[in-house]
Amino acid sequence: MTTTGIPESRELSARALAYRDAYDSQLRARVVAGSAAYRSVESVGPVVRKIYESGHGFIGYQDLGGLDGAALDSFIAAQRDHFTALGLEVEWKHHSHDLPADLPERLRAAGFVPEEPETVLIGDAAGLASPAELPEGVRLREITSRTDLERVRALEEAVWGRDHSWLPDVLERELAGPGDPCVVVTAEADDTVVCAAWARFHQGTGFVSLWGGSTLPAWRGRGIYRATLAHRARLAADRGFRYVQVDASADSRPILSRLGLLPVATTTPFVLRPAKTGPSGG
Repeated sequence: MTTTGIPESRELSARALAYRDAYDSQLRARVVAGSAAYRSVESVGPVVRKIYESGHGFIGYQDLGGLDGAALDSFIAAQRDHFTALGLEVEWKHHSHDLPADLPERLRAAGFVPEEPETVLIGDAAGLASPAELPEGVRLREITSRTDLERVRALEEAVWGRDHSWLPDVLERELAGPGDPCVVVTAEADDTVVCAAWARFHQGTGFVSLWGGSTLPAWRGRGIYRATLAHRARLAADRGFRYVQVDASADSRPILSRLGLLPVATTTPFVLRPAKTGPSGG
């Protein structure tokens, strides 16, 4: 086992390895033409560079095509310099089974800083779609209006205590398209949004990715998140998608594992932020 609790490749079950192989081949280096989520997307060597509408950069890949040693260091430096010249923060998304094994050290040497790791969990959509019982007085609703998206923003800010002013714009663009279809679901008690979650249906793949799931503290432990997961899994299965995938925090991973999703890898965001420049003399 690794120190993060994710099994090494040799310790993964055959099912988990099959999930991971599908995830690697179908999602990791995928480019979505015309996606509303991005300002730009370009392939450079083995990686895909994206700039989100929020202005943040992202570097993803299926693998690094055998790059190693000085050639890899030079390639990493070129990506750093590209985003530094643009003045943009960028995330290099590292997976625990990426090669070479010393890639994290090479990223650190180039100035990328590791942040909190997450776990990639995958499950069969059909197997997760069984209806879940909601607490009395709580209902699920698929939403599209700007007013409802602002209510989701308020929920996220209440749960996490930080600004989510960007979220309604992002979800509104994704709901309208083009790009992968998106569905946003709320759990509501009277006029209060107590949980919000969304799903992205990755066209041309077998995957639907699940996001959000934040629940007000007073409503946790009552099956509400489970109900939002089942609802989204049912939508996935009904639309012909085989897998659901989640990037989970350390807090969420045990919940998702109990619900039947399998951990297949850890991901660590290695982030490079542009240097802040102040006025002369200070």
